[in-house]
Amino acid sequence: MLLALHREQGAETHLHDAARLLERLLQAAEAGERTGSVIEVLVLQALTLHARGDVAGALAALERALTLAEPEGYVRMFAGEEPPMASLLRRVANQRPRWDYVRRLLHAGGTTPAGQTTPAGQRLVEPLSDRELDVLRLLGSDLGGPKIARELSVSLNTLRTHTKNIYAKLGVNSRRAAVRQAAELNLLSRARDR
Repeated sequence: MLLALHREQGAETHLHDAARLLERLLQAAEAGERTGSVIEVLVLQALTLHARGDVAGALAALERALTLAEPEGYVRMFAGEEPPMASLLRRVANQRPRWDYVRRLLHAGGTTPAGQTTPAGQRLVEPLSDRELDVLRLLGSDLGGPKIARELSVSLNTLRTHTKNIYAKLGVNSRRAAVRQAAELNLLSRARDR
């Protein structure tokens, strides 16, 4: 909220307050061994430092967040923080061109390392397979899991695996969110056209 207020009003006090608050939150998250919270705070620190003009500090915080986030496959935390985050990610990609995770994050945010925009339907870190598109189409129906599995002639465990993969690729954690995200990315029409 303090970052948004700074963007809107331009008051430096908001950035100062944000920096102090984030430092306390980072210490608490690290003490509690809450890695997800540590990553989130580091992302916000990177954005705060960037807004203050401390690009080196922003990149250091971001690289630490990326290092922690990569094994867990975090995407939305980075891809959802448009233009300032995309700018920082591009800088990291230029400094470390072989870091595939950063390139995937840029792609997920609709940007390539060179700054070119990708079509909306290709904003996935990894595209859905044909079978996952079939599952996704049926997730949008009123059928329950066992009926979807029968419809596709797969076991319930296989259906669950496909569903988990879909959730991961779309960056969601529920059936409803998957269908909504798929509609935004125009994936449901692709599933029907097959």
